[in-house]
Amino acid sequence: MDAEPEGHILIVDDQQDNLLILADLLSGTYTVRAAADGEQALAYLDGGRRPDMVLLDVVMPGLDGFEVCQRIKADPALSDIPVLFLTSLDSAADEQYGLSLGAEDFISKPYSPPVVLARVNSHLKLAQARRLLSDRNENLERLVADRTFELLAQADELVRREQEVVASQEAIITALCALAEARDNETGSHILRTQNYVRALAERLRDHPRFRHELNDESIDLMFRSAPLHDIGKVAVPDAVLHKAGKHTPQEWEIMKLHVAHGHEAIAPAEAKMAERGGAFLRYAREIIHGHHEKWDGSGYPQGLAGDAIPISARLMAVADVYDALISKRVYKEAFPHEQAIDMILAERGRHFDPDVVDAVRDMAETFRAIANQYRDDAD
Repeated sequence: MDAEPEGHILIVDDQQDNLLILADLLSGTYTVRAAADGEQALAYLDGGRRPDMVLLDVVMPGLDGFEVCQRIKADPALSDIPVLFLTSLDSAADEQYGLSLGAEDFISKPYSPPVVLARVNSHLKLAQARRLLSDRNENLERLVADRTFELLAQADELVRREQEVVASQEAIITALCALAEARDNETGSHILRTQNYVRALAERLRDHPRFRHELNDESIDLMFRSAPLHDIGKVAVPDAVLHKAGKHTPQEWEIMKLHVAHGHEAIAPAEAKMAERGGAFLRYAREIIHGHHEKWDGSGYPQGLAGDAIPISARLMAVADVYDALISKRVYKEAFPHEQAIDMILAERGRHFDPDVVDAVRDMAETFRAIANQYRDDAD
């Protein structure tokens, strides 16, 4: 198991017993500093001290936690410090307000030590990841491109043989998938299902006049292997939003939608570097990541592309992802039966989805059912 990340944590609470409880729990792993109220906390920060995290009581005399959080997030030098509220408040309105101020999460009183340690550990790791993602010149390359180049370096001596080049490509995609799976709670079965839907659709359409210029053995194989990366940008989405047990608020949904841009920003520099070395296999990963939420009628995101302006790989991924979401149980919905999911896909012909892709889904509905059954979540 990985060691707990070291970090500097500022605890702000006007109740001495709460400070002692948290300090005793965290001081064995982290450097802990305490402030008895909001004024002391801001003075500590104004003094040039920069913690890696602030655990902040909401209800305090003088400046309450909401006001302190707002001031922290308004300061460019401090705004990326994760703030976790400590509170006995349990209303959804309070939680929504706190998140709107920029806080990353809430920890409820009375404290559960395992929950506190898990939340602190998770958000410290996430804050480290966000810092990596925010610096394109150094950090994005360290997170994705450098990992890619390390794997390529190991395969350089074998590049004369085609099968070993393919093996290195698969290793790179596996490494990138590990980044996504480390943050996202979707199952590995979802990845297996969606990549197999994409391959089946591509095989079905490879002789179609509109698609045969693009679809061949090599491109279909690359789309299949790139499909698992479609949501890699979720590594940059805050835990409180990504793992929320229920439907997202409009503001949270806007944050979720940014995963497409985050993923594109991560993969595009790596693709460019790979192209310099004579390889273009990350092209389909970039297309799928950036385009799988676009819609045929132009109402999707992030670019509002329409029709054939949407890459073929992204059009196939869009259908695969939506179908699998429909037949899968989520915290906010039950799974739809296969037949109903297919009907819902057909209803979006020419709106959400490419009409010819939808026609292919209609004609191969039983293939989709077979893939879903083969890789179902409860399969051995």
